[in-house]
Amino acid sequence: MHILLLNEYFPPDTSATAKAAAQVAEALAVNHRVTVLAGRPSYDPSERHPHYLLRREVRGNLTVERVGSTAYPRFQMRRRVANYLSYLALAVPRALTIPSDIVLAMTDPPIEGIAGALVARLSGRPFVYNIRDMYPDMAVGGSIVRPGSFTARWEAMHRWALRTAARVIVLGEDMRDRIVAKGVDPSRVVISRDGILIPDSLPSPDNPVAREIRGDFRFALVHAGNLGFYGAWQTLISAVRLQESEGVGLVFIGEGAMKPQIEAMAAGCRAVRFRPFRPASEIPLVLSSGDMHVVTVKRGLEGVVVPSKLYPTLAAGRPILGVAPEESDVVRIIRRSGCGIAANPDDPASVAEAIGGVLHDSEHLQTMARRAREISFSYDRVKQLAILSEALEETARETTLLGGKSRSTIA
Repeated sequence: MHILLLNEYFPPDTSATAKAAAQVAEALAVNHRVTVLAGRPSYDPSERHPHYLLRREVRGNLTVERVGSTAYPRFQMRRRVANYLSYLALAVPRALTIPSDIVLAMTDPPIEGIAGALVARLSGRPFVYNIRDMYPDMAVGGSIVRPGSFTARWEAMHRWALRTAARVIVLGEDMRDRIVAKGVDPSRVVISRDGILIPDSLPSPDNPVAREIRGDFRFALVHAGNLGFYGAWQTLISAVRLQESEGVGLVFIGEGAMKPQIEAMAAGCRAVRFRPFRPASEIPLVLSSGDMHVVTVKRGLEGVVVPSKLYPTLAAGRPILGVAPEESDVVRIIRRSGCGIAANPDDPASVAEAIGGVLHDSEHLQTMARRAREISFSYDRVKQLAILSEALEETARETTLLGGKSRSTIA
């Protein structure tokens, strides 16, 4: 097959979706031709590109084309929107001229799925939609935009894109439930999680980085990752305040749009500390730290956000504290496997009670850690990417069986 992958961000962009797009493209390029249509790097890129109209890089079966979109820093919303619109204005016409068997769209920019469905419809190609973030649900749930006529039209267009898709690939069971609730045939919805490479060995929890993160806390909770709008931050911090006298501490490692607000929530609490991201080479050491790692999703965003940080934490063999609704993927995994504990994201007392239940139970913590490591092999990256590849191949087989001719075959 020749697969056209649409996503604005691609390395040297450093966003999670850029890394995911690269993993998908490289995995598919083992057996298929892949063309990625991206924009000029703008998401905290490791390198910046000069102005151009179109740039092409070819590496074996993988071709990366970049349209000359604006590349403003992402921190001002107006400039980020300019990046989105200039990318779409250049990418959609270019996508129509690239012969391929399948159009595969991700979710950067937030209406990329709608653009991908339009390209597929106009060119008579099957459309596969790989949803990384659920829009406009995420924009409304995160209070980025207010619900109204604009978001209603956006949702109507998004549902049209979902109905157009031959396959909808999602990150978890909760996201699948949301998609099916929008009227999509369950047989067309495939779960392919953000898999990870399982390390053969794990660093000692007593390594210098882990000791530095833990500090003088007797029981250390660690949240390593983006501090975005999706978390039940106030509930988590209030729960830690309730357990502060027991020596419980919470360490945030990372940055994010919500960090100033989270710092304000924690003002005056010595049990909450903030640390910057560590170098990539130290990530295994960070993951080995703490008595438990926190994964949080505030109510209403289950299935809209599926935190990928869960999987490397499981592979590191650390117990999980899931502060999230029962319907969320993280809590479902905890309940099924026994890899951690879960608590109500709206109730600080329930979170404090859950922490208190394991505070002095080292045997239970060790059992949860062992279960976390055991189930992590279910989320091996190779296995998860194989599920995605099979969904694409099945779509291609269905198109052939129905007598359709692909654009690349005609070309």
